[in-house]
Amino acid sequence: MTHIMCRPHLGGKCRGQLVIRLTVTARHKRGRKSLSLVPSCEPASRHYGLCDLRAKIIDTSDRTEQKMSCGRILAVLRRCKRLEDDSTTELSRCLGLLDLTALGVGSTLGLGVYVLAGAVAKTVAGPAVTLSFLVAAIASAFAGLCYAEFAARVPKAGSAYVYSYVSVGEFIAFTIGWNLILEYVIGTASVAKGMANYIDSLCNNTMATTMTAVAPINVSFLADYPDLFAFVLVLLITVLLAIGVSESTKLNNVFTALNMITVVVVVIAGAIKSDPANWRIDVASLPEGERAAAGGGGFMPWGVAGVMAGAAKCFFGFVGFDCVATTGEEARNPKRDIPLSIVLSLAVIFASYFSIATVLTMMWPYYLQDADAPFPYVFTQVGMPAVRWLVTVGAVCALCTSLLGAMFPLPRVLYAMASDGVLFRPLATVAARTKTPLLATALSGLLSATMAAIFNLNQLIDMMSIGTLLAYTIVATSVLILRYEEEEHPQLQKSQPLPETAYSVARQSFNLLGLKEPTQLSANIVKCAIAVLFVAALATCSLLRWGAGGARGAALALLGAALLALLLVLCRQPRRDVAHLTFKVPLVPLLPYLSVCMNVYLMVQLDYQTWVRFIIWLIIGYLIYFLYGVRNSSLREKSIPPTSNGVEEKHIVTKF
Repeated sequence: MTHIMCRPHLGGKCRGQLVIRLTVTARHKRGRKSLSLVPSCEPASRHYGLCDLRAKIIDTSDRTEQKMSCGRILAVLRRCKRLEDDSTTELSRCLGLLDLTALGVGSTLGLGVYVLAGAVAKTVAGPAVTLSFLVAAIASAFAGLCYAEFAARVPKAGSAYVYSYVSVGEFIAFTIGWNLILEYVIGTASVAKGMANYIDSLCNNTMATTMTAVAPINVSFLADYPDLFAFVLVLLITVLLAIGVSESTKLNNVFTALNMITVVVVVIAGAIKSDPANWRIDVASLPEGERAAAGGGGFMPWGVAGVMAGAAKCFFGFVGFDCVATTGEEARNPKRDIPLSIVLSLAVIFASYFSIATVLTMMWPYYLQDADAPFPYVFTQVGMPAVRWLVTVGAVCALCTSLLGAMFPLPRVLYAMASDGVLFRPLATVAARTKTPLLATALSGLLSATMAAIFNLNQLIDMMSIGTLLAYTIVATSVLILRYEEEEHPQLQKSQPLPETAYSVARQSFNLLGLKEPTQLSANIVKCAIAVLFVAALATCSLLRWGAGGARGAALALLGAALLALLLVLCRQPRRDVAHLTFKVPLVPLLPYLSVCMNVYLMVQLDYQTWVRFIIWLIIGYLIYFLYGVRNSSLREKSIPPTSNGVEEKHIVTKF
């Protein structure tokens, strides 16, 4: 049994909060432990709103028993990493601006160019697929700008996982990291499967026919046959990544250059054969058998609804640029090069998609497109077979770069999470010769290869968007939180702050006093506004998709007014000075606010089966976190060397 005696001593006040010094003595039957807790706020130009709780522990007992209360559990889930200006890393810093931009373009500009444009044009949006790509690009650009600012703040490996860890807390960070693992695993498997199917189609589906006859899989939620070719493709990319970052990025640069040359040739050749009349097709003039497939004809045969549905599908084509943000410990100048490469990648990707979609729908009527391989089919129809084979070679190069880009960030995320202790620490082992996380790379490759072998392409793509959209949402939210976080001032005040009243909170909600610097109250108001924003955006998007009846219009008007009021509250709150950052999101809070709303809207468009699979994946991750990560996290007990008097000083960082 443990007896605890507390002697409280009232101390000074720091940042408007009462500091209480406690001397705690715990008597054990096996020894004595003396614990002195001193909450303090230090000069924290690099802490960004984190409060450092130092505990000097003198332990003479053999064993102690720790019991976690509800408050302590909440503090554990909200504990945050420090934002430290530390450029040391075990990984090899060898990536420049060109390498990072090529990595972003190569990982994204793959299946979307050679498959997605034709499929969406034929069945969903028609020639307005160009607008669908534009909407998807805007949603991705908002997220890309938020990623770029965080890359300037946190030049570390791990992407959105690290970004949320330093601003929102460990539990949310683990959730995002676990979703990123899902995104990159499925992304790698889907590209490998698509590449295998594309190459097999050039061989008259010989592999598919043979494997279906030899080793069929008669399971409804699996593929028809084990795709050994896709399995081998992933393993080859895994070996390439394990050899070293420098070698793999050189090959990626070559493939990306060939891919871009192919896109330029396709656009020029397609422009020669373009006919603007294909954007003004009159359904009444079509044969009776083709009218049903043509929708309403014209530029938007399925209306605005078709454009937005196409945007949800075209969003898949922009997934991948965020892999650049995982290279924070391998870029030579991460604070400058990563933000620039993200912006450049998105610009090149959108220009390519928009140009490709334009010439494709002008060359051949949208309702006659081949959804599986549109460009080889169209160039054959217009009498340009030579360009068809050039497109085939370019498609193989593009899929190689997409496969490398999809696989590249996965071991980096595992490495970052394992380094922090929320995943199994052996995954953070870095090979001395190649300077790559070897075990994480091997495990990533084996998992992705297995999924590519046993699942079909449609099943893999269904799970791609939800993890990405959630990651984008958390990054945008983190930008808002950090912009409105209270500044750290190392000063003591003698008076106790007055308690907040409903009147003072309402007055600060619109900043009627005109404060220029954020306070604890203004920061809390922003966090509450963001929480309400999620609920209001989810309700609005759900009504837009499923709502019906006379009350729908009134409910949408009410929710729209609430969303505008929340934006006004955010606009009125004082913000931190970010002049020191090399890249800053413009028009804060408008752009992060719009990013959250658009991401929630696209998430609502996903079917319930995707949500069920997503929830199962989260349950598996949370079991790992609560059974292993909570007790092995680096933030559970951060020790520093013992002092000269033999007292061991330990740091525990928590988010309040």
